[in-house]
Amino acid sequence: VQLQAFGGGLVQAGGSLRLSCTASIFTFSRYVMAWFRQAPGKEREFVAFITRTGDMTNYADSVKGRFAISRDNAKNTVYLQMNSLKAEDTAVYYCAAEAYLSGGSTNRDLYDYWGQGTQVTVSS
Repeated sequence: VQLQAFGGGLVQAGGSLRLSCTASIFTFSRYVMAWFRQAPGKEREFVAFITRTGDMTNYADSVKGRFAISRDNAKNTVYLQMNSLKAEDTAVYYCAAEAYLSGGSTNRDLYDYWGQGTQVTVSS
């Protein structure tokens, strides 16, 4: 299983970015997908997850109402639309996948597969 995240970059506060994560998984629809982020000097933290069919999503309080996770199982891709970006959103963003979760999880230790990360920098 390989995950490749892209779409990061430098954006001004209040702007938007859309991250994508493409998976080399034959049965992508069997995997719960999530986004985490890690800022310098901080632990990797949960951002959002989406269930296998996309019928349920969950967000960290810090991004609720500003970020939206979605998936296209036909394209083996999960997205993270980030709006109203703030300086504190600056971090490396990682996508993660897990086949055995019953629904989804905010616990990074439960995800077995990780992408390489993409840098998001928000200037204030």
